[in-house]
Amino acid sequence: MSTVQQPDPKDRPARLTVGVVGAGRVGPALAASLQLAGHRPVAVSGVSDASRRRAAQLLPDVPLVPPAEVLRRADLVLLTVPDDALPGLVTGLVDTGAVRPGQLLVHTSGRYGAKVLDPALRAGALPLALHPAMTFTGTPVDVQRLAGCSFGVTAPEELRMAAEALVIEMGGEPEWIAEEMRPLYHAALALGANHLVTLVAQSMELLSAAGVEAPDRMLGPLLGAALDNALRSGDAALTGPVARGDAGTVSAHVKELREHAPQTVAGYLAMARATADRALAHGLLKPELAEDLLGVLADSTEGDAG
Repeated sequence: MSTVQQPDPKDRPARLTVGVVGAGRVGPALAASLQLAGHRPVAVSGVSDASRRRAAQLLPDVPLVPPAEVLRRADLVLLTVPDDALPGLVTGLVDTGAVRPGQLLVHTSGRYGAKVLDPALRAGALPLALHPAMTFTGTPVDVQRLAGCSFGVTAPEELRMAAEALVIEMGGEPEWIAEEMRPLYHAALALGANHLVTLVAQSMELLSAAGVEAPDRMLGPLLGAALDNALRSGDAALTGPVARGDAGTVSAHVKELREHAPQTVAGYLAMARATADRALAHGLLKPELAEDLLGVLADSTEGDAG
């Protein structure tokens, strides 16, 4: 039996012209992934030298133009600017008449839902919030990483199918987030991804101070296994001296950290208390051991205050 060969996406007729306002790390990667799905990037705006280099690398031959010109040329516009700049950008584009009826306006902010685009909605645009739950490097590898990436999707109900279809075309997995839940959704991602980087960086610094020559090589298998176990089993994956209620070891940790890396003590204590609470609630930490452990953590906190 012969198999039907699928057409190359580059050979398909382009369905939407795509523009990018804000050539940071996210916008060019999303536009490049839409290009692979058969859409046609036609314009990008960027101010800094770095943004211009990213646009040239990921969207070669796509002209750099002012934001209003991006909207004039594109059916689908990606507004990929920092969270704090997004409301002002939307208002400015509407006030100058750049937004036109029927135009798809997509922002990629995790913090905001679709309501931040209400001024554009009143001007006749179609508002979509599509947030990729992924960190970006600003290089072509980002396009590959979008495969299987979850997107937090928020849009008016009548545009839900269109929003989810765009995510699927970019290789992602749409996850519907209610408008009022966007700040909580974003806080959850920041808690995991951003704080993870801080914890890993601190751990590598401490290992270097302890004489480990390749802390990244030491931590890689350990942290990879810990992350995999946590994603599979949640709190049941907790291990270590806090979960065991080993108050003596925790006390020794705090002593060493105070001496060698005092800037890490507050974070260690906060995470140890949170870990103890979760281990106790899930029956992993015995109540009689928890008392001594929490006592050590309380004493250590008072030492910080003093």
